[in-house]
Amino acid sequence: MDKIFSGTGVALVTPFKQDFSIDIEKIDVLVNHLIANGIDYLVALGTTAETPALSFGERKLVLDTIIESVNNRIPIIAGIGCNNPIEVCEQIHFFDLSKVSAILSVTPYYNRPQQRGLIAHYETIAKESPLPVILYNVPARTGVNMEAATTLHIAKKMPKVIGIKEASGNISQIMNIIHHKPEQFLVISGDDALTLSLLACGADGVISTTANAFPKDFSTMVRLALQGNYAQAKEYHYKLLPCMSACFKDGSPSGVKAFLHIQGLIEDYVRLPLVNVDEDTRKLIVELSKSF
Repeated sequence: MDKIFSGTGVALVTPFKQDFSIDIEKIDVLVNHLIANGIDYLVALGTTAETPALSFGERKLVLDTIIESVNNRIPIIAGIGCNNPIEVCEQIHFFDLSKVSAILSVTPYYNRPQQRGLIAHYETIAKESPLPVILYNVPARTGVNMEAATTLHIAKKMPKVIGIKEASGNISQIMNIIHHKPEQFLVISGDDALTLSLLACGADGVISTTANAFPKDFSTMVRLALQGNYAQAKEYHYKLLPCMSACFKDGSPSGVKAFLHIQGLIEDYVRLPLVNVDEDTRKLIVELSKSF
């Protein structure tokens, strides 16, 4: 199970039409484009999917569409998380997960629980989930950081929890987890710009936003790094770095959707409360796109 989540995972965007309805045809286009360009697995209903702006019915539609488009070619992770563990468990049973390989569940947001509360949160989810669970630590969005000691406690005490997407940006914290974790526990970069550095420290891969728009270059960088070819991987890293920055300059996924629109893959719409990138950022994205 653990090996299928090494390499490059992509947190898939949700394409919208002009009326802000979900563009099912463009999901299929994106899935096939990403698979053809070497990504290893997909994450449905993550942050990049604008999941908080989707109804539960729409989330089911998006996940079902991705499953149908993938057609068993690569693994799928479903993002199922909120600040109420009971609701997470209810959502787990709401979706058809028969063709999903794992669940990615974000730490509770807004509540700002203690570390003991985080442990209890994931105990509840792990007991209920029929699938392996991957933790997701992203304190800039949730308001709480899951400390290394907490992650390691969960990794050692909950066999159903197989890894963590770490987006704290705290390299010391992440290195601590990598150094002390159980052998099979996955550490996955949740920060595109730190991916190469974390791979050099022993991380297993990335769940990327930027790779929506640059799947071939991003997956090549990760593959080279995992093979120990850091000299070549570094070339791809610095080629991609300005694009990584531009993807997040005016918020995510507004930036990566602008790149995808320029590439002719989707329409450039995000749902409120998100808005499109401003004109200066759009000009930057147009210029950066000319190098690919």
